[in-house]
Amino acid sequence: MAAQEDRAVTPITQRRPRIGPRLSHVHLNVWRSLVFVLLIAFWWLMAVFAGQNFLPTPWQTLQASFQVIGDGTVPRATLDTVMVFLAGFIAAAAFAIPFGLLMGGFRVFGATLEGYVNALSAMPRVSFIPIIIVFLGLGYEAKIFIVFIGAVMPILINTYAGVLNCDGELVEMARSAGAKDTQIFRKIMLPGALPYITAGLRVGASLALINTVVAELYTAVKGLGGLLSVYGNSFRMAPYFVVVCVLALIGVAVMQSLKLLERRMDHWRYRGERF
Repeated sequence: MAAQEDRAVTPITQRRPRIGPRLSHVHLNVWRSLVFVLLIAFWWLMAVFAGQNFLPTPWQTLQASFQVIGDGTVPRATLDTVMVFLAGFIAAAAFAIPFGLLMGGFRVFGATLEGYVNALSAMPRVSFIPIIIVFLGLGYEAKIFIVFIGAVMPILINTYAGVLNCDGELVEMARSAGAKDTQIFRKIMLPGALPYITAGLRVGASLALINTVVAELYTAVKGLGGLLSVYGNSFRMAPYFVVVCVLALIGVAVMQSLKLLERRMDHWRYRGERF
């Protein structure tokens, strides 16, 4: 009898719903490798038709990578870029997530500021760069703030939308069961908003990386953005494409890290939804 009661109260682990057949990691890696080979072949053909002075071949880019990585030019620039990116992105997430939760949790507050948030989100971030340079100069502070304003709005809007789109029926059931507002927010609204928050972090991370390069182009010529400017102005296209590939690798690493964070948050989410 006791065993039956234990089985009755054992919570069922929820899993993310799947559409279509289950993916095999082996088959997925094969498809990814095939796409990579096709992209390299397409790149090579484009270099042949466009001319190697305008578009280097993958082999020329690989040879240039040994030079600019071996002499420390790209590693030092990568470190500068990653530091600026992380500082601006973490600051944006630390501000946007609590503020978005606050806007969604207090409907009057959120409805009051929603129009202003949408207006700021629609404005091009590049238009703020001259003002930022005037007040913050050309140093790291200006770069970090440019990254901040690029990443903050997608995270804020997605967090706010996630709280607003929580399960209304589940909230009413919790209220009828005597749950307090803090319990409803912590057990229902916050776990329900996590998919929106992670989506906002992904969008914010991509915009933060773009704004990092923009900031390095407009301010002091340092980092990977500075190398793009130097190599582009001198028509050194092979090292230029090395920098482009490094930026792509940074983007892939950031997105994979956010996917891992999303999986861990999903595990906490399903545990948090149980009272």
